[in-house]
Amino acid sequence: MNTASLDALFNPRSIAIVGASSSAHRIGGVPVDLLKRLGYAGRILPVNPKSEEIQGLRAWPTLAAIGEPIDLAIFAVPQAALDAAIDDAIAAGVKTGVVFTAGFAEVGAEGEAAQRGIAERAAAAGLRLVGPNCLGVMNLRRGVYATFSPAPGIGLAKAGSIGMVSQSGAFAAYAYSLARDRGVGLSVWASTGNEADVQLADVIAWMANDPDTRVIMVYMEGCRDGERLRRALALAHAARKPVVVVKVGRTALGAQAARSHTAALAGDDAVYDALFRQYGVYRARDIEEFFSVAQGAALAGLARNDRLALFTVSGGVGAFMADEASSIGLNVAELPLPAQQEILSLVPFAAPRNPIDITGQISNDRTLIDRATRIVLDAGDYGAWIGFMAAAGAGDGFWPVLESLVIGLRRDYPDTLLVISTLLSAARRDRLAELGCLSFAEPSSAVRTIGALARIGRAFEVSVPPALSDCAAPSRVLAPGALDEIASLKWLADAGVPTVPVSLARSAPEAAAIAAASPGAAFAVKVVSPDILHKTEVGGVRLGVSGTRQAVEAFDAVMAGARAAKPLARIDGALLAPMVSGGVECILGVRNDEVFGPVVMFGLGGTFVEVLRDVSIRVAPLVRADADAMIREVKAFALLDGARGRAPCDLEAIADALMALSQLAMDSRGTLDSIDVNPFVVFAPGAGPQGVSALALDAVVLGRGA
Repeated sequence: MNTASLDALFNPRSIAIVGASSSAHRIGGVPVDLLKRLGYAGRILPVNPKSEEIQGLRAWPTLAAIGEPIDLAIFAVPQAALDAAIDDAIAAGVKTGVVFTAGFAEVGAEGEAAQRGIAERAAAAGLRLVGPNCLGVMNLRRGVYATFSPAPGIGLAKAGSIGMVSQSGAFAAYAYSLARDRGVGLSVWASTGNEADVQLADVIAWMANDPDTRVIMVYMEGCRDGERLRRALALAHAARKPVVVVKVGRTALGAQAARSHTAALAGDDAVYDALFRQYGVYRARDIEEFFSVAQGAALAGLARNDRLALFTVSGGVGAFMADEASSIGLNVAELPLPAQQEILSLVPFAAPRNPIDITGQISNDRTLIDRATRIVLDAGDYGAWIGFMAAAGAGDGFWPVLESLVIGLRRDYPDTLLVISTLLSAARRDRLAELGCLSFAEPSSAVRTIGALARIGRAFEVSVPPALSDCAAPSRVLAPGALDEIASLKWLADAGVPTVPVSLARSAPEAAAIAAASPGAAFAVKVVSPDILHKTEVGGVRLGVSGTRQAVEAFDAVMAGARAAKPLARIDGALLAPMVSGGVECILGVRNDEVFGPVVMFGLGGTFVEVLRDVSIRVAPLVRADADAMIREVKAFALLDGARGRAPCDLEAIADALMALSQLAMDSRGTLDSIDVNPFVVFAPGAGPQGVSALALDAVVLGRGA
């Protein structure tokens, strides 16, 4: 993914402002004022045919008249003037542009057509554009303020290592202000607006390669190019840069609002969730978490494992934090017994297991905190340590103890995430942050942030799926419409998904002959038709059929039921499949997402899956870690893992089937609409019919265009 074309956007040596204004309060005047006042070292080039001077700077009538290279042009002109301004930029050889102008795709089809025309002309000339309808970009380390947001003029956020990109201009300005007020250091900031050219994904990719950016914050409303986003997230993962996202559109109403706001295609929110999991993106639930996690990653780093040491001066709060930690999957591992005995040698009435309650004895001996903490960290292999100090941090007498503790721990345990929960002044919070220690007044927020940083850290140890462009070209072609059940099962079997053996009977005597060949066996008899997907609803299924007489009766019944319900359906006969008992019923599937392509699904519930909705999904292609995670994510996983004394199911067989299904989806992408395998029955290893561990009992494959 080539990001070099955006270097001129974020690190411009010269910035022209088209529609520049002498008023520092007008849209065309704000960036001139900000660039002058806030330390931009490059050339500032106002463009306004009606003025020879703008805010004390020479002005030019056109971009072409400037006669020197221009890295970035800001367009602050009315919609009617934008076409001519873009043509002027192309003639002047401008490299990048930021388009403040609104009234394009966000207002309807006519505006969308005009936006498309501008984007096509710019692309043909090699001019990269941000917007239209955007708030602009900033690079705080370089003094680049290509924005009309008033936020920097009100007060500057400090320069730092967190990059921020938003599809919403209003949110971008709000987030900048929050960053300023919270002391969050920003590297670059961008609002992408309608994304006629430069998309959110392009900015993420650029930040993934930017040496000044360590953490990436993203506000997302939707995505039109799923592959571009995937490649950007893969770049961030490869660079081990945490990506923290707020994604709106969890509900149908939210998705509709996102579409009307940015003209983006919001897509299915569950697919975004799946994509984020695959690429190690942390999805924040609210704005507070959005900032806490990003700032935590930038200041203190990630937890190297999920083992958490809880150190407290209050047993009650220790239990509270332990509950919170357990609920989010952190491991409050018990301190080894010899270390517990060492703690008790310091304070005989301490609680040494974990949480470690050192009690109020710290008031009598302030060395206890440091001594006990070192015992814990030396013995427990904890990736993170949190110390709850109640209100002690508010007192002047305790602060030197706390500061010294953090300095020493940071020096001697550099790979342990350190967090303090106590009441602190802003200056003291800043001091701990400077030392690489996070601080929170509220202990549950602290624990949740640790959980997020541990999860991000784990994600960097797992491989991510390859880009679609790196996958083999599709090798299977499906015609529009459905395959019948026999053809669907064969299609799956050829791809490596285990399926129940089936036989086709075109007449009642053929059904009888199939039954006679397996005396005493029980069969399922089902009508075979590409036009009947839900066979039970038309009386097209009979179960537990045994012997020739029942086979004939069942054949006649399913044929009669299907013909009565669907007189125009194509009917090829009836299949006979051996009845399968036992095991756990699951569902596997694939569907084609309009943004990201094939999506693989796994769930439990069989015929009740639509009611229970206990499913997990991933975007194809899957890596093995995806398949394993999908199985464990379903709420009813205990049924697979041997609940109530049952033998555990063969989880490897499920993962194998999911990987085969993923490969099949990739091989047929472009012509595949969906695959529905329900039920897929899973047994203990080798405990199924003929020693198998899993079998697809029914399947429907649907080609696109149906």
